[in-house]
Amino acid sequence: MDVIALVGPSGTGKSHRALIVAHENKADAIIDDGILIKDGKIIAGHSAKREASKIMAVRRAIFILPGHAEEVKAAIEREKPHRILVLATSENMAYKICKILSLPSISKIINIADIATKAEMHKAHVCRIKEGKHIIPVPTIELKPHFSGFLIDPIQSFFKKSRTKRRKLGEKSIVRPIFSYYGRLIIDDSTILSIVSQITSNRKSVYKLFGLHVYHVFKDDEDQGICLSFKVILVYGKHIPTLLKELQHKIKVTIEYMTGMVVQKVDITVNALRVPA
Repeated sequence: MDVIALVGPSGTGKSHRALIVAHENKADAIIDDGILIKDGKIIAGHSAKREASKIMAVRRAIFILPGHAEEVKAAIEREKPHRILVLATSENMAYKICKILSLPSISKIINIADIATKAEMHKAHVCRIKEGKHIIPVPTIELKPHFSGFLIDPIQSFFKKSRTKRRKLGEKSIVRPIFSYYGRLIIDDSTILSIVSQITSNRKSVYKLFGLHVYHVFKDDEDQGICLSFKVILVYGKHIPTLLKELQHKIKVTIEYMTGMVVQKVDITVNALRVPA
């Protein structure tokens, strides 16, 4: 099995050109936004465009939500595609997807800027940002059982029919994901502070929390999540290593559940012990 990748910033027309690129490179399967597509059908996975927030959409697209990667890996093993085209916003994301799905090394990387003009990419960006239009490279009839968002524009209005009534290569569906209606989604660092404060206030063994810092981790302009660090004063009497491990786990799980953000690390420094009178 061989793997190639089509990379480019979000909203530049990768999904629009996916079928053509796959055909030209003899790829019989496509991985796009969390789904595995083969022969015009969704074989496995869950579309990131079904998510209610952009943060969860990103997590879905890179297969880090529970059970998602395992489902797609099993389907790849079952279908045994000859060549897979992976769509990603960056080379780093493409490599990450391949690693998570246990795919072979990428043999060829195609940049959207090399196959689309600036005007074409700008038009695609306008459709994405201003109109909320996203493309999934499968026919509408195939997409309906899988997609809970909103289908817009029938295929007939997207592809002009020729005299022989044949469509161009492949069929695509235009959708408007739920999160497109909400605009930008920003979670302020003060929200993280509130969550951590609430967790620690419910523990009698933690007397005081202070000095919380939130660090955002980026790699190749891609958001990799956050790291937290803070100091505590503990109440004397508990096994400190066990207490801190439980606290780290609770904070990580809670923040990821409530915000959809990936917590890479939680550093806790014990500044002092308070001995009750």
